[in-house]
Amino acid sequence: MPRTPLVSERIGQFFVGEDRLEYTEYGAGERWVVLIHGQLMVRRMCQPLARALAAEGNHVITLDLLGHGRSDRPADPMVYSMTAFAEQVVALLDHLGADTAVIGGTSLGANVSLEVAAIAPERVRGLLAEMPVLDNAVEAGLVAFGPMMLAARYLPVTVGAVRMLSRPVPRGLVPFWAGVLLDTLDQRADSMAAVLHGIVFGRIAPPTRERRAIDVPTMVVGHPSDPIHPAADAAMLAAEVPDARFVQARSILEWRLAPQRLDAEAVAFVDECWAPAAAGTRARGGKSRA
Repeated sequence: MPRTPLVSERIGQFFVGEDRLEYTEYGAGERWVVLIHGQLMVRRMCQPLARALAAEGNHVITLDLLGHGRSDRPADPMVYSMTAFAEQVVALLDHLGADTAVIGGTSLGANVSLEVAAIAPERVRGLLAEMPVLDNAVEAGLVAFGPMMLAARYLPVTVGAVRMLSRPVPRGLVPFWAGVLLDTLDQRADSMAAVLHGIVFGRIAPPTRERRAIDVPTMVVGHPSDPIHPAADAAMLAAEVPDARFVQARSILEWRLAPQRLDAEAVAFVDECWAPAAAGTRARGGKSRA
């Protein structure tokens, strides 16, 4: 298997109000890409794609959103929402001095990317959305995450027990994705309940009217046989966004275990977003991307 070339990696932090957020920076230059993790997960899950993109000359940032990973985890559900997460991404761009970036992510990260395009379209160079959660996933999402929210709120000992079992396992001794799973299990009951409450009872994604107004190149990746992230949602998003393409993954595991094909698709897409033609007049709307 070909190995991804080594790229520089640096850890940084910034503040949104009193809350500290942590990120990892891969590579350098002005071709900015921001990758966002899934719900309750950690930015480390984006590391393989970040390295692949940085090896091709992109400056990639992976971010732990508030309530996730090594960022602060307040227990107030009022601080968690898709809009608040999107504002954190914009604050990250401000902190880095990046005028625009390709914004992408998985599941929650895909929805946050869409929200960034809704609240700050001038900051978005392109969108890379894997497994967006839209209209067809609402019921399955409630079934999956509702009990987790209730357990974290009313049976916090269950979350604490899982944390006690997962924390001592050395991450360097287990396969990469097993380590990501262990990091995801390292939750605190109060902040976990607050995160899920803010997401479940808030705006899940920009409505159809706003999605149809997105006028940047968009790559949407969907998987078969995944009720929480139905391929129908991904296909619907690709049909709604004027300048979008739909890429069908073979399964939810393909980008985890055999990423070469989808990595190549993502690299080519980011190249197109940063091509000279994309820096001038857009094909749609006539707005300058410079």
